[in-house]
Amino acid sequence: MTIGETVPVRAILRITGADRRKFLNGLVTKDPAPGGLAWSALLTPQGKYLADFFLLDRDEETLLDCAAALAPALLQRLSMYRLRAAVGIEPADIPVTRGLGPVPDGAFPDPRHPALGWRAYGRDGGGPEVDWDAIRVAHCIPETGIELVPNESYILECGFERLNGVDHRKGCYVGQEVTARMKHKTELRKGLVTVEVAGEAAPGTEIAAGDRAAGTLHTRAGDRAIAYLRFDRAAAPMQAGDAVVTWDGNQPG
Repeated sequence: MTIGETVPVRAILRITGADRRKFLNGLVTKDPAPGGLAWSALLTPQGKYLADFFLLDRDEETLLDCAAALAPALLQRLSMYRLRAAVGIEPADIPVTRGLGPVPDGAFPDPRHPALGWRAYGRDGGGPEVDWDAIRVAHCIPETGIELVPNESYILECGFERLNGVDHRKGCYVGQEVTARMKHKTELRKGLVTVEVAGEAAPGTEIAAGDRAAGTLHTRAGDRAIAYLRFDRAAAPMQAGDAVVTWDGNQPG
């Protein structure tokens, strides 16, 4: 039997009503498939990240699974957009479980990457702990509040396209115009990559290339880390505090 662990600091918003699918379609970067799990985001009108979440669409409701720290502001903003739509939004006390290995009955593959296993709703977990940060670093998968910063991050720089978090064919949503422009009219000059780190440097340490700012170090696992880099300044070995940071020039894929 596959047993997962309960995911800490998550919150569930339950979205109900006849208009809920249309309501979400006009707001989020990726719609849930009926009976499936989607990773999606809400952006500002200027195209900046506000929150990311999982969406699970069921017969009478859609569950929105987000970081607990973002839930109050997200509930407030969704309620603001609701206007006269036949939509109800309320917190729900539903545990979230995740795990690796075969997907158990009633669970769903994590839509971001196969290495992240599965998620389930409505069951408590008690399985062995997993080093999720090491998995994220290996595959350059951003985390809410660490690599993904509200009102600062752009989702294409953070890998949402590669990680199935944005649908460029779904039509308009909040921030869609800026996201589409970044996709079709510009080459990304900055973004998240996995780097090698030799020496001591805490997450959040600024990365420098000579006397020029080159980025920021984020989640670290052993001698590797996720970093947000300016690609044009990252060709040579860089410094992050007392550590040497190197990037092989490859984009996550």
